[in-house]
Amino acid sequence: MLKEERQHKILQILNDEHKVIARDLSKRLQVSEDTVRRDLKDLDNQGLIKRVHSGALRIGPPVVDFSTRQGISSEAKSKLAVKALDFIKDNMVILIDGGTTNLQLVNQLPKSLKATIITNSPPIAMALNQHHSLEVIMIGGTLFKESMVNLGIDTVEALNSIRADLYIMGIYKIDPQIGISVPSLAESLVKRKMCEVSAEIIGLVTPDKLMTMSNHIICPANSLTYLITENVKYDIKQMYQQQGISVID
Repeated sequence: MLKEERQHKILQILNDEHKVIARDLSKRLQVSEDTVRRDLKDLDNQGLIKRVHSGALRIGPPVVDFSTRQGISSEAKSKLAVKALDFIKDNMVILIDGGTTNLQLVNQLPKSLKATIITNSPPIAMALNQHHSLEVIMIGGTLFKESMVNLGIDTVEALNSIRADLYIMGIYKIDPQIGISVPSLAESLVKRKMCEVSAEIIGLVTPDKLMTMSNHIICPANSLTYLITENVKYDIKQMYQQQGISVID
């Protein structure tokens, strides 16, 4: 099998199975582990996969700017948002960070909801302008334009004085073993602090983000209380449930 054919086969396997182990690949492709590791390195350098210690993960959806992401999978994100509404009750203190799925959620909140919502996302704060029964607290910091959230030491310090009933986390990448991760160190630190100050955590996750990872780990996957997704394969759902996460699909 030629190198190009072999690497194409690796990508096919990874697309179907979401994760590959170098030792298993060497047997399936009938080549040495060294050859497989070189292939994985090549594919990683091309930005097609994400190498991990024993093999590789899918790269997941590309990280693009906030306005571009608003037009991607909007119907799927809306369905996830509807499922999350059941967990939002009157008199809660709710942390909501950035993300287009989270924006879909706040757009569907009932106007009668009486709660306190704390956010570092200007678009989410603006979307709550007409919810007159909500107290909306905007956390400051330096605006990270790619994700349209405020980040930095001021953001983290403001969170030290907060205790939230629920944190609705915007999810970039999540793997059951590696954890929840993002491309930006600054964003990972803010999200980690939000986890620390919240009693429960919900992640609204489109299936293309499952079994993927990025460069900066926020927390273990089982920091989530609930993972809300849809149309997820049984074996993948089971991997997250085995971590003690309630998966709602």
